[in-house]
Amino acid sequence: MDRRAFVAAGIVLLAAPIATEAQPAAKVYRIGYLGSGSSTSGFHEAFGQGLRELGWIEGQNIVIDYRFANGRFDRLPELAADLVRLKVDIIVAQPTPAALAARNATRSIPIVIINVGDPVGLGLVASLARPAGNVTGTAFDVGLETFGKALELLKEAIPKAGHVAVLSNPANPAQALAISYVKVAAQSLGLRLLLREARGPDEFGRAFAEIAKERVDALLIVAESLFLLHRTSLADLAVKYRLPTMYGFREHVLAGGLMSYGPSLAHNSRRAATFVDKILKGAKPADLPVEQPTKFELVINLKTAKDLGLTIPVSLRARADEVIQ
Repeated sequence: MDRRAFVAAGIVLLAAPIATEAQPAAKVYRIGYLGSGSSTSGFHEAFGQGLRELGWIEGQNIVIDYRFANGRFDRLPELAADLVRLKVDIIVAQPTPAALAARNATRSIPIVIINVGDPVGLGLVASLARPAGNVTGTAFDVGLETFGKALELLKEAIPKAGHVAVLSNPANPAQALAISYVKVAAQSLGLRLLLREARGPDEFGRAFAEIAKERVDALLIVAESLFLLHRTSLADLAVKYRLPTMYGFREHVLAGGLMSYGPSLAHNSRRAATFVDKILKGAKPADLPVEQPTKFELVINLKTAKDLGLTIPVSLRARADEVIQ
C-alpha cells in the first residue's frame, strides 16, 4: 500500500466512529392512558391495535403508562396528576369523566379523548371543527337522532311498550344531556318515561326494584362507562325482573343483555390512534377536528329474548348487525 492509500485508509478509520456517534438515538415517546373503567373492557387494546397499524410499537418507539379508575370516578384526578408527573408526551383519556380529569390536570400536554359525550358543552373544546386548545379526539356525541332510533327499535321489539324506564348515572356529567335527548325522543314516539339513577353497583338492586314496581314495559340504560363495567350484573337484573332492556353498547348484549344500539366503542378507540400519530409527528390538537361517530350497530341476543318470553320480529332481526343465538 502506497503512502497516499495508507493515509486515506487512516482517515476513513478515524472518521467512522465519529459518524456513528453523531447518529442520534430514535426518540421513544411516552403515552399516558387514562380510563374511567377497567382494563377488562379491551378498548385500550383496540387503541393499541390502531397504533401498531400506524407503526407505533410498545417497547420500540413508544411506552404506554396505563391508569384505570375501575368505575371510581373520584380516583381520576389523582391518576391524571400521576400521568402529568411522569411528563408523558400525550394523554389519551376515555371516556367523559377521564377526559375531564385529564383536562383539569393539564392545559399544555396534548390530550386525545375517546368516546366523550358533548365535548363542546363540557368545555373540553371550543368546537368540534376547531378545538382551539390542547384537546381533540373522538366524541360520543350521538345526539337526539341516535336516542330516538334506540327507543324506536325498543318499541319495535316490544310493540305494546308505552311506559319506558330510563337508568342513568348522575356522577357522569354527560348524562344530563343524554337524558334531555331521551325526553325529546320519547315525546315524539308517545312514550311515558320513568327516570331512575344509580351511581354505583350498590344502587343497582334498589333502582331495578323501583322500576319493576312501576310495571314499566321496557328499560333503556343510557350508555355509560360505569354501567359498561358492571354489564353482567345489569343483564342479570334485567332478566331477574323480566325487563326488556336496550343498551348503548354491544358489550352489554354479549354479557347477556337483550339488545343495543349505538356507536362502536372499539372502532372509536382505534380511530383515536390516528390523532396520536398526527400529534407525535408534529400536529397540534387545536388544528385537528374532533370526530363524531360514523359506525353504528344494532345487536340482538335471541337467547335473552327467549328467557324473557319475547319473540323478536323477523324484520328487526334482519336489520341487526349481529344476532346472538
